[in-house]
Amino acid sequence: MAFSQRRACRLVGIARSVARYRSRAVEPPGLRERLCALAAERRRYGYRRLWVLLRREQFLVNHKRVYRLYREEGLMVQRRKRKRMCGAGRVPTTSACQRNQRWSMDFVADSLASGRRIRVLTVVDDFTRECLNEHWFGSLQHARAIVEGWRQDSNGVRPHSALGNLTPDQFAQQTNGNIRVELSL
Repeated sequence: MAFSQRRACRLVGIARSVARYRSRAVEPPGLRERLCALAAERRRYGYRRLWVLLRREQFLVNHKRVYRLYREEGLMVQRRKRKRMCGAGRVPTTSACQRNQRWSMDFVADSLASGRRIRVLTVVDDFTRECLNEHWFGSLQHARAIVEGWRQDSNGVRPHSALGNLTPDQFAQQTNGNIRVELSL
């Protein structure tokens, strides 16, 4: 049995203008392709960081459109499961108010394409989120190049939401000039 559009809309409870609506929004040329390319380069970035990178490249889009395209292209980042830690109580720390006020050290472990594991001790300024230095436990030149690339990416390309979507280098330039502290371990 066929219904007229007027009667079908009345039965469903919507206005006919809603049923006839066609979006007139035009997708910026190259946006979908550039989003896919950035997601392929930076696999661990979610849609919000990719949106910041697109905005830096002069794509005038809002985060909702980037999210829609991100989902349509199937670019969702797989969530990692957290390691279970012991139930020891934590002591709250005060946040750093200026550069060089507090540094954090941590070990970073990764594996190379050959399967060999590498470990690096990194030192990060808590205020600027800048990687100040790293100390190697091993002597692989290829691995050093990989981690140096990571450090350059983290300090010069990757937007940090806690820094107003600026890179640590940009944030450091806005605060107290270009003073950079190098450590030797």
